[in-house]
Amino acid sequence: MKKILIVEDEPNFARFLELELRHASFEVTVAYDGTSGLAIALEHDFDLILLDVMLPGMNGFEVCRNIREHKKTLIMMLTARNKVTDKVTGLDYGADDYIPKPFAIEELFARMRALFRRYEHSEQTLSALSFLDLNVDLNARVVTQSGDTITFTKREFDLLAVFMQNVNLVLSRDNLLNKVWGHNTEVETNVVDVYVRYLRNKLGSPGDEKYIKTVRGIGYVMRL
Repeated sequence: MKKILIVEDEPNFARFLELELRHASFEVTVAYDGTSGLAIALEHDFDLILLDVMLPGMNGFEVCRNIREHKKTLIMMLTARNKVTDKVTGLDYGADDYIPKPFAIEELFARMRALFRRYEHSEQTLSALSFLDLNVDLNARVVTQSGDTITFTKREFDLLAVFMQNVNLVLSRDNLLNKVWGHNTEVETNVVDVYVRYLRNKLGSPGDEKYIKTVRGIGYVMRL
């Protein structure tokens, strides 16, 4: 079941969207202002975020920009503002699509399906990932370093794959824990530090941060 976050300050419209999406078998979370919407978006993983522009606390453009600095979640902007400059701003800030209000629910669903198809296609084409001398085949679950195969446990491979899929994005310990161990895990966040150490040891860089760099107070990032 795909997970959708609605960030919309108009309660009646938010409720309408929530009911329509639930009826279409989506799992739905609702936030009514930009600040809480951003917090929820960063703390949890969603398949799509429906994001209004005119929000209290923080406008949708800023919410979009902040999400995009940390995540690649699909974002569709919803707004009554139909100016070309607003559309350009939203897309420049990282939105994947932009639909002006009012709209027919059928059009929203059609655009959502198109975004999901495009994302799933891009995910399939990105099954082979590389960074420096590392190569990861997500389908075969094989890792090579300078041509030599390295053996990883399931958790180690999953954690490395998350880093490889999010190069240059800072990932918090909570984010990594959710992606690798799942939302309902009772594992403490310090297990992420332990597994990052395992990865560094197996990649031959226990004493440095050649592949995975520590971002103090936040988490880790894979970047040059």
